[in-house]
Amino acid sequence: MLRSCRCTWLPLRISEMPDRPNRSSSQGDAAGPGPVPDPPWWKKLGPGLITGAADDDPSGIATYSQGGAQYGFDVAWTVLFTYPLMVGIQLASARIGRISGKGLTENFARICPRWLVSALVVLLVVANVINLGADLNAMGDAANMLIGGNRTVFACAFGIVSLLLQVFVPYERYVSVLKWLTLSLLAYVGVGLTAHVHWETALRATVWPKLHWEKDYATTVVAILGTTISPYLFFWQAAQEVEEINRVEADKPLRIAPKQAKRQLRRLRVDTVVGMGFSNLIAFFMIVATAATLHVSGVSHIETTSEAAKALEPVAGKFAFLLFAAGVVGTGLLALPVLSGSAAYAIASLLKVRKGLDQPPAAATSFYAILAGAMVVGMAISASGLNPIRTLYWAAVINAVISVPIMVAVMVAASHEKIVGNMKMPSVWRFLGWAATAAMAVATVAMAVAALS
Repeated sequence: MLRSCRCTWLPLRISEMPDRPNRSSSQGDAAGPGPVPDPPWWKKLGPGLITGAADDDPSGIATYSQGGAQYGFDVAWTVLFTYPLMVGIQLASARIGRISGKGLTENFARICPRWLVSALVVLLVVANVINLGADLNAMGDAANMLIGGNRTVFACAFGIVSLLLQVFVPYERYVSVLKWLTLSLLAYVGVGLTAHVHWETALRATVWPKLHWEKDYATTVVAILGTTISPYLFFWQAAQEVEEINRVEADKPLRIAPKQAKRQLRRLRVDTVVGMGFSNLIAFFMIVATAATLHVSGVSHIETTSEAAKALEPVAGKFAFLLFAAGVVGTGLLALPVLSGSAAYAIASLLKVRKGLDQPPAAATSFYAILAGAMVVGMAISASGLNPIRTLYWAAVINAVISVPIMVAVMVAASHEKIVGNMKMPSVWRFLGWAATAAMAVATVAMAVAALS
C-alpha cells in the first residue's frame, strides 16, 4: 500500500510482548512533540473499511442476490435500515478496543461469567468455520467458471494461500493487500451499471418499499439482517484497534492516555461510518443488479453465487458475468482472514496465550495452530460435498443465536465504567447500538417462528 499512509488506518497484530521501538509517528499523545495536524479522512480508513468490506463475503453475496432475484427492488430498503444499526454496534466494538486496549473476549470476561464467555466464543468459532467452508466453496465455483478446473482444488488452494499469507507475510504488507482487495467489491457496482436498471423505480422502492406479508419474504429479510450484522465483525474490529495501539509506541489505551481521545475517537467515527456505508452501498448494488436482471427475467431462485453469475450472463452480458464471478473471488480473499483471524483471536484471548500475526510462529504456536485449525476445518467443509445453501443456512442460524447475547455484552461493555471509565458512548450511538440489538432479537424470534410454522 502507499507507504505515506502509515499513520492512522493500518491495523497490525495484537501483541502481548513489551513495547517495541516506535515504527510510526505519534497520534498526538501528550508525550509527543505537540499537536499533529488532522489527516484527511481517507487516511483514517482502515479497520472499519476492511471490516465493512469483509461483510460482503460470498455468503453475503448469495443472500443479497437471492433477495434481489426473488423480490426485486422490494428488499432494497433493508440496506438503509441496517446501515445506522451496523454503525452503532461496530463503533461500540471499536471503542471498546481503543479505550481499554483489550479485545472483546478479555473485556467480556471482566463483566460476564467465564462459562458464558466460553460458550459465546465456541459458538462464534463454529459459525466462523462453517462460513469459511461456504465461502471457500463459492470461491472454488467462481474460479471454475472463470478459468475451468476442479472447484474443490481451487477452494483448498485459496484456503492454503490465505493461511500462508497470514503466517509468513509481514502483516504491514498483508493488510495493505486487504485494503486494496476492498476495491474488488466495485465489481458489483459495475454489474449494476451494466444492467438496465430503472433507477427511479429502484430508489422509490428503497425509500418506500412494498412489503410482502408472507413467510418467505420475512425469512429473506431476516437472512439479510443476519448476514449484515455478524458477530465475527465485532471481534475483528475491536482486535484491530488493539493492534493499532501496539503498533505505535506513542499510542496507548485511551483510559490511560485521555489526551488522545478526541483525535482517536474522531478517527473511529470516520472509519466506521465510511466502512459500513461502503459495505451497504455494495449490498444495495447486488440487490439492484439481480433485481433488474434475474427478477425481471423470471429467475427467482438461485442456490449459489455461481448460479447467480451464470444467470446474469444471458441477461446482462458476459462482462457482467465476469465481474460478478471475479468479485466473488476477491471478496472471499478479503473475508477469509477476517473469519479465521477473529476466531483465532477470540480463542487465544480465552486461553490467555500469546497472540498476534506480528509474532513469529515459534513465539505464538497456539495462536497459529488455532488459525490453521479454523482454516483446515473450513477447507474440509468446502470439500465435503455438503449442500452450500444448507451450510449457509446453519451459519446464519448460529449467528442469529449468538448475535443477541454478544451484542448485549458489547453494548453493556461500551458504557461500563470498569472497561471504558468515563468515556461512555454518546447517547446517539448508544441508541443505534441497542436498536441493532433489538432488531437482531426480533430477527431471531422471526426465524424461529418461520422454522416452526
